Amino acid sequence: MEQLLPAELVRHVAGSTGLPDGTAARVIADVIAFFGETIEEFVRRRHRELKGRGMKNAQIWAVLTTELAFRPFAAGPLTERQLRRIVYG
Repeated sequence: MEQLLPAELVRHVAGSTGLPDGTAARVIADVIAFFGETIEEFVRRRHRELKGRGMKNAQIWAVLTTELAFRPFAAGPLTERQLRRIVYG
């Protein structure tokens, strides 16, 4: 993955943080992987995590709606029904 990263981005992160190029590339790759989930993967994972914390679905849908607004997905806003369909099919 690191060799697929734009060299300009690696130089920028290395220069702005003082990290060596190799470390900057690993950080960038890690961030890309973190945000690499599809919207469906993210919703299913977060639903499981929040359910595991004892939250009820009504609370979970509100949390997911808020979190999705700050995630870089190419999808528009989802309704509660769409969130349910992702989780339960």
